[in-house]
Amino acid sequence: MTSFPAQARRVCDRTLAPQRRLYALRECTLHCAPYGFRATWHHLVVSAAIPRRLTDDLDALGRAADELQRARDVVLPRAEEYAARRRREKATGRRTPPNPPPWSSWGWSRIAYCPDPERHPTAPLATVVRAVLERWAAGVDAATHCLACGTERRRPGRACPACGVHPDGPAARWSAPSAPERWHRIWRRELDLDAAPHG
Repeated sequence: MTSFPAQARRVCDRTLAPQRRLYALRECTLHCAPYGFRATWHHLVVSAAIPRRLTDDLDALGRAADELQRARDVVLPRAEEYAARRRREKATGRRTPPNPPPWSSWGWSRIAYCPDPERHPTAPLATVVRAVLERWAAGVDAATHCLACGTERRRPGRACPACGVHPDGPAARWSAPSAPERWHRIWRRELDLDAAPHG
């Protein structure tokens, strides 16, 4: 798998076939998926209004890549600062971090994981990621309050009723009788984009 920047350049490269650009966006989403891959993909399809037929709006892929880049720009400085601090702590013999950060997962999916791909925050990714990281840094307990929207959790261990973010991260599994069919529809971009809010 190549890097996010390399794949983002491919997404925006109009000399490439639209399908290749779409696959590059998929790779970008694997690198940066704050809601988990499926919910982040659904968010991008809706917010960037990526059409079923890509040639109907070739700029949509670039809009999606830009939104991922803005979210990534929120996380990277914090991740780099944390990595530097951990190196210093390890040098003094402190091997295990007391409170691992939300981005310590593949694709940063622990930041605001949503088990149901169609139920996630509607604000821009960067806005949600910033809110989660600020609440986490302030010591807000994810078991009692949603780090994404601040809603009090009246039922611990459940997805937030307001925005769909689950406190257990990727350990929370999405199960529904129609799950495979729904995911296939999302992946194929068979969504009513006119009825959805665009970012």
